[in-house]
Amino acid sequence: MKRINEYKKLFGVEKEIELAKLKTTYRNLVKEWHPDKFQDGDDKAHEAEAMSRKVIDGYHFLVSISSETKAANLNVYSTEIIESGISDYKHKGLLLEISFGNGMTYEYFGVPKNVFNKFNNSDKQVRFAKRSIFHSYLYRKAKSGQD
Repeated sequence: MKRINEYKKLFGVEKEIELAKLKTTYRNLVKEWHPDKFQDGDDKAHEAEAMSRKVIDGYHFLVSISSETKAANLNVYSTEIIESGISDYKHKGLLLEISFGNGMTYEYFGVPKNVFNKFNNSDKQVRFAKRSIFHSYLYRKAKSGQD
């Protein structure tokens, strides 16, 4: 959640992520922080390089969690969580990463330890995840089978 809030703050997103606004802000930030604007000896050159990387990462991250992106990919996501079994999972902090048998990996944000423990101890993890995780938490596709 910290990562989401950090990127939203960077892009000035207050509530819902609108892709058109996000793209405009992204372009403006890239222009402002492009490393080629600064000389090699300039103190701002290293800062600009780090900031441009952060802007690019933030843009791709926010696009991946936007409601427009999720709506466009809902059919594929629904098929994957129904037809592919869970092959692996990790929980760190409030982030639950679930890998499926087809090679897809999704990140679920804000999953508390008690929900993870119930998931982990369930004899029917897919069923538990369908009821309590897949559509209950903010998620994004982290890796595809082709990565």
